[in-house]
Amino acid sequence: MAKNQSKILRAMTRDGSARAYVINSTDIVNTAIKYHKTAPTASALLGRTLTATSVMGCMLPENGDVITIAVRGNGIAGTTLCCADYYGNVRGYVANPMADLPVRADGKLDVSGIVGGGILSVMKDVGDEVPYNGNIELVSGEIAEDIAQYFATSEQTPTLCALGVLINPDFSCAGAGGVFVQLLPFPDEAIIPKLEENAKKLSGLSHKFAQGLSNEDILKIALDGIEYDLFDEIDVDYKCDCSRERTGRALMSLGKAEVMEIFDEAREKGEKEIVELECHFCDKKYTFTRDEALKLFN
Repeated sequence: MAKNQSKILRAMTRDGSARAYVINSTDIVNTAIKYHKTAPTASALLGRTLTATSVMGCMLPENGDVITIAVRGNGIAGTTLCCADYYGNVRGYVANPMADLPVRADGKLDVSGIVGGGILSVMKDVGDEVPYNGNIELVSGEIAEDIAQYFATSEQTPTLCALGVLINPDFSCAGAGGVFVQLLPFPDEAIIPKLEENAKKLSGLSHKFAQGLSNEDILKIALDGIEYDLFDEIDVDYKCDCSRERTGRALMSLGKAEVMEIFDEAREKGEKEIVELECHFCDKKYTFTRDEALKLFN
């Protein structure tokens, strides 16, 4: 298996006005496509959301913290849900992996078309008794604009967010990634027009990654004319933490009576007396026999 190449580069402007993140998420998106067998537009939607969630995971304050982002649209894609940890490792799924529409007039995949109107929900489990939960109405359904709006309204943090996913004719991902630039408290106001001008140069971001530009190459575009210092570059991956034990707990949550009824119905039909549960994030299947289920309940 080829080594994962997805990475997040973190930097800060030298004067402390802003922090920046650049992620190449091509391998993450290809892993998601492999697991979920998504149609092109669904791949772009899931890929953009995975990319944003990975970066926002790196913003969490402590190891063990988790962030969940849900795009709850009323379009044909249904809900898209992604989770990331403190290290930026991420997993996710789209309810309708076959959601697809003809490309737009500008040749781009119609992500907003399959999302429709709805809510962007961000939940952070950071060790408090009650997890933080922020919700905003979707601005465009294109994800990047929605994430920027979330930061502006829910966290009062002006944020430049650019996301891109380029899909090949064979439905694989040719290039994917994102750029986040966030103003810190009391920034030098002169930096803002420079960032806005540089943001225009980030159009076609997915093509830049597909052409082989590095994270630092992209950062130089985003922070052109602004002095900055690199912080670090970390490996991130598509990682699912499902297990037989965790799936067993999910089975128990159905209740003993309901689970035994499933086995009884299978017996009446002359079918195998098993219950099969599938992980939403990696499509791995876990099978339980009647005896195994009884042991869990006992």
